[in-house]
Amino acid sequence: MNPALHRALDQINGVLLGKETQVRLSLACLLARGHLLIEDTPGVGKTTLAHALAQTLGMDFHRIQFTSDLLPADILGAAIYDRDSGGFTFHPGPIFAQVILADEINRASPKAQSALLEAMEEGQVSIEGETRPLPTPFFVIATQNPGDQAGAFPLPESQLDRFLFRVRLGYPDPAAERALLKGEDRRELLAGLRGVLTPVEFMAAQRAAREVHVADALLDYLQALIGASRSDPRFATGLSPRAGLGLLRAAQAWAYLAGRDYAQPEDLRAVLPAVVRHRLFPAVGLAQADDDWAARILLDIAIP
Repeated sequence: MNPALHRALDQINGVLLGKETQVRLSLACLLARGHLLIEDTPGVGKTTLAHALAQTLGMDFHRIQFTSDLLPADILGAAIYDRDSGGFTFHPGPIFAQVILADEINRASPKAQSALLEAMEEGQVSIEGETRPLPTPFFVIATQNPGDQAGAFPLPESQLDRFLFRVRLGYPDPAAERALLKGEDRRELLAGLRGVLTPVEFMAAQRAAREVHVADALLDYLQALIGASRSDPRFATGLSPRAGLGLLRAAQAWAYLAGRDYAQPEDLRAVLPAVVRHRLFPAVGLAQADDDWAARILLDIAIP
């Protein structure tokens, strides 16, 4: 593995205890140039993980607290009349940063949520009739509470599909929770984090992950998974081409983090649950057992 990425994982795991798999998935998501959605009940470390990722990767970071009264202009910025110049001056909003933490994204109205759509897909925003590019790299790390909690607006499928991974943290195991109870305050630990990589170094790692070799046999397996999602009557709709490409990039990033220059079926299987749990929904009349029901169905597909 890239030594700097190894140090990054160690540093984040030192803050978020007992969640090594979720931390590795989160870093793989960013290596694959994807946006990350972290969903779970309040208080399990969603915001802590987002802060730790941004600070460890040494990127410009803005946090946006999504609330019911948030407006698109609060995210994107607005042109304000300048009396001295007699014209309008654009004041950029917090979205003009390399890492955006959209905290509790489903607390905001759909109108406010939609302000992120163009940014997440195209790396730019259109404001006052002008298209403005966003910094590179650009990531959205969003946290959300379960949709059945009071005051939540479910994310539409078009926005969910723009997140490469949806990760759940869950409660810590007893050993990790004991270490958390006896250890240093997480806010103090976050304040002491230093950038392990520069943005330029991280973008170089992204390019290296994209160069990970993918054999035709692995593409056969990937297409078998995609085809199964589209033909299985238990799914309302199948995986889109964008989801299939994201699954491939995520497998390459997972292999790169494992120190390999080639991807294998196990890499696809490792990232599959995080890629499909917010994209595949049960057909009408069928109940969804849990978050990973779709992944279990697809993982039954034999490796060609």
